[in-house]
Amino acid sequence: MFGLGCDPDNKKAVKKLLKLKKRSIKKGLILVASHYNQIKNYINENSLSIKKKKDMLMQWPGPVTFLVPASISAPHWLTGHFNTVAVRISNHFSIIKLCNIFGKALISTSANFSNMPPCLTTEDICRIFGKKFPLLNGKIGSEKNPSTIINIINGKFIRHANI
Repeated sequence: MFGLGCDPDNKKAVKKLLKLKKRSIKKGLILVASHYNQIKNYINENSLSIKKKKDMLMQWPGPVTFLVPASISAPHWLTGHFNTVAVRISNHFSIIKLCNIFGKALISTSANFSNMPPCLTTEDICRIFGKKFPLLNGKIGSEKNPSTIINIINGKFIRHANI
């Protein structure tokens, strides 16, 4: 499926992305990175046990997103009305390359309007967002569903990938 992204620290870019998706800022957003160092500044590592961090790292890279305690400096547009931030280390070549070139994590959200099915083809993107919408020229991943989301603090599944 296709995704949308931007600089997570650029409030103007994030607001534009939320407006494009017709998504509430209260929901929060997912950060995707190529390695842990790109997301650690958004995480309150003092509230994350060594075991929980190890459990999380054992799942990565891959299509599993974790809700972790947010650092005090994590922008409110990332956390929404929660005290957690959603983070994932990707195994997708194009995302890894993009994060490495950019030098940090990116917002990752499905290419769709909120509560609608995600775009699976370039035709879907053009139909929803217009023919001039910028696309990263690369291979789309093999995942057919959004990532699984797990709250690392209590172990609860927020979203299963097969939904």
